[in-house]
Amino acid sequence: MSNHIDFYFDIISPYAYIAHKKILKHKNIIFNYKPIYLAGLHKLAGIDSPVFNKYKLRNNINDCNVVSEKNNIDFKWNSNFPINSLSIMRGYLYIKEDKKNDYLNYFFDAYWKDNQDLSKIENITKLLSNININSEEFFKSIKDQSIKDKLINLTNDAFQKEVFGAPTFIINNKIFWGQDRFEYALEEYIAN
Repeated sequence: MSNHIDFYFDIISPYAYIAHKKILKHKNIIFNYKPIYLAGLHKLAGIDSPVFNKYKLRNNINDCNVVSEKNNIDFKWNSNFPINSLSIMRGYLYIKEDKKNDYLNYFFDAYWKDNQDLSKIENITKLLSNININSEEFFKSIKDQSIKDKLINLTNDAFQKEVFGAPTFIINNKIFWGQDRFEYALEEYIAN
């Protein structure tokens, strides 16, 4: 039996943002954050993003608004959606453990609450300065092959476990896909 819940996420996913906000309300449960590159995972799984279908996209926007309102989560669909999240996800792997929570909170909020364009280096640089991360070292380090390989490996590992989207929760080898399955993952954890 597992003593934690694995949480597969990408900053680009509005549902991962909502799930992250739900996680923050459960301090007594251990969540193991597993960064993935969602575009790469979709490619491996042969899935088209909803952004390429105007009906799915419209439904996703409406759904995120409803779900966030019902959960008292500040949310605003980003007018720059989608962006390439590769640098941000590599960055999560680069930064030290004691900065990871702040990093995620700042970047998730910037994108899904404050409508910032995180494809612009100057916006990323400003967020990094808020958490005392040297942006020069950051941008140099995320190009390092070891960081690139780490994100590739995490994404491939997720795919091997049959993860196909974000957020996904795994506990006791059971997969719970989507923020709306968060409570099911919690029930599995409590049943341990």
